[in-house]
Amino acid sequence: MDTTGAATRETGRRTRPDRRGAVVAALMLAMALAALDSTVVSTAVPQIVGDLGGFSVFSWLFSGYLLAVTVTLPVYGKLSDTVGRKPVLIVGALLFLLGSLLCALAWNMGALIAFRIVQGLGGGALQGTVQTLAADLYPLKERPRIQSKLSTVWAVSAVAGPALGGVLATYADWRWIFLINLPVGAVALWLIVRHLREPDREPGPRPRVDWAGALTVFACGGVLLTALVQGGVAWPWLSAPSLALFGTGLALIALVVAVERRAAEPIIPGWVWRRRTIAAVNLALGALGLLMVAPTVFLPTYAQAVLGLAPVAAGFVLSVWTLSWPVSAALSQHVYRRIGFRDTAMLGIGLAALLLFAFLFLPYPGSPWQPTLLMLLLGGALGLFQLPLLVGVQSTVGWSERGTTTASVLFCRQTGQTAGAAVFGAIANGVLASRLGGSGDLDAVTRALDHGSASEATRRAIASAVQAVYLGASCAAALAFLVLLLLAPRRFPVLDS
Repeated sequence: MDTTGAATRETGRRTRPDRRGAVVAALMLAMALAALDSTVVSTAVPQIVGDLGGFSVFSWLFSGYLLAVTVTLPVYGKLSDTVGRKPVLIVGALLFLLGSLLCALAWNMGALIAFRIVQGLGGGALQGTVQTLAADLYPLKERPRIQSKLSTVWAVSAVAGPALGGVLATYADWRWIFLINLPVGAVALWLIVRHLREPDREPGPRPRVDWAGALTVFACGGVLLTALVQGGVAWPWLSAPSLALFGTGLALIALVVAVERRAAEPIIPGWVWRRRTIAAVNLALGALGLLMVAPTVFLPTYAQAVLGLAPVAAGFVLSVWTLSWPVSAALSQHVYRRIGFRDTAMLGIGLAALLLFAFLFLPYPGSPWQPTLLMLLLGGALGLFQLPLLVGVQSTVGWSERGTTTASVLFCRQTGQTAGAAVFGAIANGVLASRLGGSGDLDAVTRALDHGSASEATRRAIASAVQAVYLGASCAAALAFLVLLLLAPRRFPVLDS
């Protein structure tokens, strides 16, 4: 393990202050590529399907990318600790750009989905390595500065992505959604190659890469996440395909454990879960991924069906949390320096639980300002929750373990989102079926709304379904609070200052 942040200081020293700004710009550009990707594509789906066909499988444009990003995060995290951040980031960016170029050249929906998976293989390296390098470049007291900038990138992407995708699809061609990545990524690559300097590695035997572990982790994650993504959508939960995937996933979990126990440098080392701080942060941010599904997936439907808003106005109700989240994250350092990382995060997630629960008491049909205010406050609460945990957990490990730690945190959050989409989708559909006499699901009633054929009973059923989802999200927030209270140490064992 590194001694008291020596490698972090070495990275900062070798990357001189005049170059560090260029590296930060490159990291923000790389993060923007990953953050914009799904939101830009979402608004161009009608044009893509109209050109290539494949309406029945277009959801895999998003699912395939998400699966590839999620299952590669642990692999890239370990590789960045083994061979360095710079080569992993460069390879990831090249893969992402290659996938973007191939997507622009796709001739049918099957090819486009395959190339989106190539994009996702690069996107996993971008997400994990950028967050790790952000901690490498700055000492603990300066880390909120770079993390708040990265949070701002995500916020701007969430707001600007759908608009940019719509403009490109309407006034140019949907293929430009992918081609526009090439110049942006090329600039980021050039800045990284030219300005990023990492510490010299100590002489010794060549690092051993656990390729068997990487393959089994990739296969296990892919099978289980596919079961979660497609279960209840492409086939019923208790059908043969669903049971077969979950059974295969459980068998692969046992294989992963067996392979990793024998590996000299395992992709998922046991210490990730044996250390209280890292385990607590992983579980807490997994719960964050779970609860985020409620507003991001279900609130726009609620805004259109119950509040009667147009799609653009419904998007604004959701997007306001991207305004308060980065501001709260940037200011959180003033809180955690006084009361600590754990207590600051508990304050944030406690407030989030109350705000999510308050959604159940909104009147029907209500006014748009009411959920908008809740979302604005929720963004502030979650900014107070997420950033202290990320900065805190990165500061408890040395350089040689930071990539693995960061990747484990991001992996748990992404997995939480995937599980949340499955769980809350099932809850929403169950409530709708109960309220509508045993028939109907969220997709069906959303299509009815698009055609203006939804009845008052359907609108009330949607309101009840979304309230049930928000109740589940409030429980997820309460679970994160309890995890931090019972498992996380009150003072994180910080190594650097």
